[in-house]
Amino acid sequence: MTQGKLEVTIKINELPQGKTVENGWQQFQIDCDGRIIRITVKPKVWKKLTDAQADYTQWVAAITGKIGDTTENGFVLLEPNIQVFERKPKAEAAAAT
Repeated sequence: MTQGKLEVTIKINELPQGKTVENGWQQFQIDCDGRIIRITVKPKVWKKLTDAQADYTQWVAAITGKIGDTTENGFVLLEPNIQVFERKPKAEAAAAT
C-alpha cells in the first residue's frame, strides 16, 4: 500500500470573526458547504488576514492544514497555514494587456 498525506485547502475572501484564546492566538470558524471548520492560528498568522483586509480592496486567502478531531458538524483543522493573495479585478487585467 502506498502512503499518502491528506491536506485540506479552504479558500476565503473575507475576514472571519476571530476570538482571542490563550497567548493571543485567534480561533475562528468557517462554514464550508454546511461543515463547520474550527481553526486556531498564531497572532503572526492572523495578522496576514487582517493586513489583507486593510491593504487590499479584493483578496483571497488559502488556508491549508490536516484534518483533526471531528466535531458535531465538522472538524478541527490542525497545523493551519495561511497564504494571502491580492485579487485584481478582471476589467483591470484585460485593460493592461
